[in-house]
Amino acid sequence: MKLFPGFSRRKISTSGARINLVTGGKGPAVLLLHGYPETHVMWHKVAPALARDYTVVCADLRGYGDSSKPKGLPDHANYAKRAMAQDMAEVMTRLGHRSFHLVGHDRGGRVAHRLARDHGTRVCSLAVLDISPTLRVFENTDMALARAFFHWFFLIQSAPMPERMIGSMRRDYLLGRIGRGPTGMKAFPQAVQREYLRCFDARGIHGSCEDYRAAATIDLVHDRKSRQKKLAMPVLALWAKHSPVGTMFDCLADWRAVAKDVRGRALDCGHFLPEERPRDVLRELRRFFARV
Repeated sequence: MKLFPGFSRRKISTSGARINLVTGGKGPAVLLLHGYPETHVMWHKVAPALARDYTVVCADLRGYGDSSKPKGLPDHANYAKRAMAQDMAEVMTRLGHRSFHLVGHDRGGRVAHRLARDHGTRVCSLAVLDISPTLRVFENTDMALARAFFHWFFLIQSAPMPERMIGSMRRDYLLGRIGRGPTGMKAFPQAVQREYLRCFDARGIHGSCEDYRAAATIDLVHDRKSRQKKLAMPVLALWAKHSPVGTMFDCLADWRAVAKDVRGRALDCGHFLPEERPRDVLRELRRFFARV
């Protein structure tokens, strides 16, 4: 485990998937959820330091990494954030963590949002990195947002068109997504790039498309049913100064619309905060956890 020294790897079967994870450290539990098109490896600069004071769990979401990558159902329900959140709730139960801090970047933030809604008594705190709530994004889409978030509308097209197009240029597509920030590929060591590419196989491409298809369909149904009740746990919103989220959304206002207690700020980086600004992310998380 060169990227996660002292961590152990496990695979845990849930009611709907088999989830790959690494875990290490000792203390209150923290669950870290990754974004697109990455895996749990995105936390390699944050998790080992955080594990000095916390029991850290870094899991691959359903459809990503070395977790199950099932074929999507016609209604995309097996990639609903509710199903993906249920995976994580069951994983934490199996690991013996009744309650835990929850941190999600990008797609992991959307799973974390649903996990906090469906299993709120277990979530001590919620940190969301470089996202506004899914419903907020879709209900406020305009030409500028559609251009900035073009992949949202590409990936939701019917299978297998997006899968085949991405598969035909898999390497260039993936590296283009992660390297689009102000520092290019500097934040992503070759070993990490290789790991992301290894996991971005045909099933991983399909699983990630299904994640987005669910977000544009069944997730919106669930989110609309939940919109009247605000999250009770403290929420930390961090966003990137140089990403579309940072330039096109008011993250604090967006999260205060769905949660009672929200704090946060922008970091001077692109979309991939834990890899581009790991020290800042670690510092903000430590301060946040200490207040809860």
